[in-house]
Amino acid sequence: MPLPPSIAWKLVVVLVLVGGILLSACARAPRRPLPSAELRRLVLAALTLYAVGVYASLTHHASLAGIVCVSGISTCALAAWLSRGGRPEDRPDDDGPVDREPPPPEPDGLAEFAWATFERRSRAPSAGERELAGAGR
Repeated sequence: MPLPPSIAWKLVVVLVLVGGILLSACARAPRRPLPSAELRRLVLAALTLYAVGVYASLTHHASLAGIVCVSGISTCALAAWLSRGGRPEDRPDDDGPVDREPPPPEPDGLAEFAWATFERRSRAPSAGERELAGAGR
């Protein structure tokens, strides 16, 4: 049974938007980061497109509202993908010193916990008589 054109194009738009959102979340992050100022402009553009889409919807321009909202969602997905780019401070320092000192085995001033003694004492039966909770009342 064929779908009416009014529903068919909506399904296509939904599939394209879901694909774009999934692609922005799962695709490999860009190598170079987008500067924060440009990322803010991109997000502002997406919010502006949303606002224009809402205004077009309120003034009964449904097809224009749909096109503008789809553009806003696509712009937001692009901003999300570009925000995943690696920052220079996130990358490991390849030029750093090769011979690093290993960390100390225990923090200074703290005694080492005796796990063997703890396990032995926790498995041994207690010498005292156990009192049941609420038994004396």
